[in-house]
Amino acid sequence: MWMENSLDELEHRIGYCFKDRMLLKQALTHSSFSNEQKINKIKDYERLEFLGDAVLELASSEFLYEEYPDLSEGELTKKRSTLVCAPSLAFCARDIDLAGYIRLGKGEEATGGRGRESIISDVMEAVIGAIYLDGGYKDAVRFVRQFILSDLENKQLFYDSKTLLQEYVQKDSRATLHYVVVGESGPDHAKEFAVEVMINGQVLGRGIGKTKKAAEQQAAYEALLVSGGKQRCI
Repeated sequence: MWMENSLDELEHRIGYCFKDRMLLKQALTHSSFSNEQKINKIKDYERLEFLGDAVLELASSEFLYEEYPDLSEGELTKKRSTLVCAPSLAFCARDIDLAGYIRLGKGEEATGGRGRESIISDVMEAVIGAIYLDGGYKDAVRFVRQFILSDLENKQLFYDSKTLLQEYVQKDSRATLHYVVVGESGPDHAKEFAVEVMINGQVLGRGIGKTKKAAEQQAAYEALLVSGGKQRCI
């Protein structure tokens, strides 16, 4: 059963108190959960996601237009697409532990839906849509700027970590770069992978993720911070 105090906690995390809490409940409800309910059925988040996607695109476009006056239209479009893609939104959702509040059906839960980037990013957009309907554009923009458009330098480093590390290593033609899976845990439907990244045989970073690619990205991010690649690559 969904406890009201857990919604209190989420509202505290995002700094917004809903006047119509049903909007928040809908934003957190996956279709698999909604379809399982026989009575007191709650709508799923898909319509709110549609609305939140539009609000996010406008809010991020306004922000980038203001913050980067020298970028061309093409460069602004590329930067926006990086910021609002599913992996980026799922990464941002970690700040509020959004995955822990999603209502999933038993089957979706059993197959690892709670850790799926596509679902977490959809819910992030649905929350934006819910805030927009409940409090208006200004409150929705505040949420977007606080949880998606903040600390861009560090987030950009994380998003581009594998590419940046590759570029960093290639500056020395003798250097070697390898990613090694050093562990797997969990059932087949919800595995977690542990990956180490090695430069010239030395382990410089370690990552854990729901996919090997996600674990490699985290490992590369740690390696950049350790190696000084952050300063040299961006």
